[in-house]
Amino acid sequence: YMKGVTLIRSCWGLNPSSGDLEKSPHSDPDSWDVLHRNRRSWVWNQFFVLEEYTGNEPLYVGKLHSDVDKGDGKVKYVLSGEGATSIFTIDENTGDIHATKRLDREAQAYYTLQAQAVDRLTNLPVEPKSEFVVKVQDINDNEPKFPDGPYLAGVPEMSPLGTMVVQVVATDADDPTYGNSARVVYSIEHGHPYFSVEPKTGVIRTALPNMDRETRDQYVLVIQAKDMVGQMGGLSGTTSVTVTLTDVNDNPPRFAHKNYQYTVLESLLVQSVVARIKAADADIGSNAEMDYRIMDGDGPGMFNITTDEDTQEGVIMLLKPLDFETKSSFSLRIEATNRNIDSNFLSLGPFSDTTSVKVTVEDVNEPPVFSIPLSKMVVSEDAKVGTSIGRVSAHDPDNSNSPIRYSIDRNTDLERFFNVDALSGVISTAKPLDREANSVHNLTIFAIESHDPTQIGKGITLITVLDVNDNAPVFAIDYETLLCENAIPGQVIQTISAVDKDEPLSGHRFYFALAGPAAGNLNFTLRDNKDNTASILTKRGGFRRREQPVYRLPVLIVDSGSPALSSTNTLSVRVCDCDSDGVALSCGAVAYTATGLSTGALLAILGCIITLLVMVLLIVTMRRRRKEPLILEEERDIRENIVRYDDEGGGEEDTEAFDMVTLRNLNVIRDPNVRRDVTPDTPTFFHYPSASRPSYKSLPDNVVFREFIWERLKDADVDPSAPPYDSLQTYAFEGSGSVAESLSSLESLSTDSDQNYDYLSNWGPRFKKLADLYGNSDSTTVLS
Repeated sequence: YMKGVTLIRSCWGLNPSSGDLEKSPHSDPDSWDVLHRNRRSWVWNQFFVLEEYTGNEPLYVGKLHSDVDKGDGKVKYVLSGEGATSIFTIDENTGDIHATKRLDREAQAYYTLQAQAVDRLTNLPVEPKSEFVVKVQDINDNEPKFPDGPYLAGVPEMSPLGTMVVQVVATDADDPTYGNSARVVYSIEHGHPYFSVEPKTGVIRTALPNMDRETRDQYVLVIQAKDMVGQMGGLSGTTSVTVTLTDVNDNPPRFAHKNYQYTVLESLLVQSVVARIKAADADIGSNAEMDYRIMDGDGPGMFNITTDEDTQEGVIMLLKPLDFETKSSFSLRIEATNRNIDSNFLSLGPFSDTTSVKVTVEDVNEPPVFSIPLSKMVVSEDAKVGTSIGRVSAHDPDNSNSPIRYSIDRNTDLERFFNVDALSGVISTAKPLDREANSVHNLTIFAIESHDPTQIGKGITLITVLDVNDNAPVFAIDYETLLCENAIPGQVIQTISAVDKDEPLSGHRFYFALAGPAAGNLNFTLRDNKDNTASILTKRGGFRRREQPVYRLPVLIVDSGSPALSSTNTLSVRVCDCDSDGVALSCGAVAYTATGLSTGALLAILGCIITLLVMVLLIVTMRRRRKEPLILEEERDIRENIVRYDDEGGGEEDTEAFDMVTLRNLNVIRDPNVRRDVTPDTPTFFHYPSASRPSYKSLPDNVVFREFIWERLKDADVDPSAPPYDSLQTYAFEGSGSVAESLSSLESLSTDSDQNYDYLSNWGPRFKKLADLYGNSDSTTVLS
């Protein structure tokens, strides 16, 4: 038995009331029925095993013993459960239990096993199976670890002493219920004197007050966790904590200079940037945002300042045009103020600053300026050519005061109705004007400096053409007047009105009357309605289309102008057949029946028409049957069937389509079996006997090609396989060759070369063939 281990006995119990045997909850039912024992007598220890055993022999765990075992070897002990046979073994004779492997409590803290004593011969249990636990006893073999490390934390700058930054947590895998193996304390290894850590909780706090981000914004701490309550021999682990000081608005904006000077051209456009200034602020982000404003200056309304949100610069903008001659410099006082002020740091001073800005205007050569940029003039439309209308005036705004010359932008006066005097600026008419065509002329006048023609000023002149009575009134529309045959006397058949292109100031007033010839007619009369309209009335009834289908009334219209103008307009009245409601059914002349023509006349007219139709048909038929000349068909066929081939041949290297050897050999031996029964009379330029044809080399160069072509033509005429129509033949014949003859050594046998090749005979058997070909001694033999 192990020292200090409690002896445990598990027995069968008796029920006092009944005297019956009571079954243990761990008993085996089968063994109970077989053995019918009245008690169970295990004697064994509470087992503990130290983890990480490093001995060479199996570690003794404990001993099991049953009082049934008499030591005669009849009882055998059997072990089963977690790790049985693989980790734990039992001596079947003595009941000693050993651990054969190293155990790790952090992997498994205990093992549940079952033990049983059986008969060695029959393997039948002599005791019920019983369960026990082997606990693994912890040792300090795990160092503390930071599962969430490394840490990132932040704390506002200027924080007071002891401000919490972050809490670090270390864990130890050892048993927290046994000893001090898992009891951890914290300490700071790197980070003094700025931060501290609480030993038990791991809370990191600031150790110095008012740490300034602008001086140093980041700190890296090293925190250690040690077990065994920090005692000697304990294990430790470390982690890093990066602490960033976050910004607060503790720095007011400050201008680098108290005075700034900028120079701009007076030609600077409105809404352009004059200058950019910036107040420095050591803070960042929203704490560095600021607003600028112009506190005072000698140019009210000339400038404005806004904040560039990206750079936090003050952007000075021009609001009005600059004029060097009027004011050459401006002084501004500008203030910059933090937008987000922290009340905790008001004691650090005002969070704003001011500076002075001087803007100097630089003179530039400006174009002339019109005294009246938009001038208005009037002229009568009956003004004579050359009539003065008005005068424009411009001056040079610069100190040089250059003379000015004037001209009209002809893009605004394409028909050249006006002229302007180049020196005086007087505008006059150049053509007769017509208000009805164009009542207002919009002219652009150029004012050009004489000393610098590139400086051009522009002015606008509106010329209004005044109306005169130069247009007579006319009918407002083309009237279509219909008169029913059943009209009664005094009936209004048409109301007319007039228009006039003129526009008198007092408005139009027209007078209507029938012109002189029609004033006393018996059919119609006119009534002036005094409202610029007039009514046409009938004087009688009984109008008949057969008698007169159309009546034409001359109407005189007079305007109220001075002098008055008039015109005579003709009103056509058509007589119509109307229904009972006065709706016209048919108007105009009535068709009369041709009762005066006899039957014979009608037949004669019909015969003439038939004759004309027959003649037309004959002419058409003859034109269709007429055959056009063949040459026209061929020309049309050629014209209508043009095929273009962009195919350039391969030259003499192209042997796919033609046999170039035949074309190059002029003295081809003809086949004697070819037909010679048709011999065309082929002209030649040189007469020579038919028995012997001269070589092309003996002919002059300008005759070679002609003789070649005639030769090929003759061959084509006698060729029985040639097509029975004209065909185009192409020959790649380039003449009889150069006067310099061939440069190839293969033709050396037929030349009178002075080169001596006798030395080839002395070169040995390998050069015998060349010596036979080129040597003088054997040349006769080779050629024979």
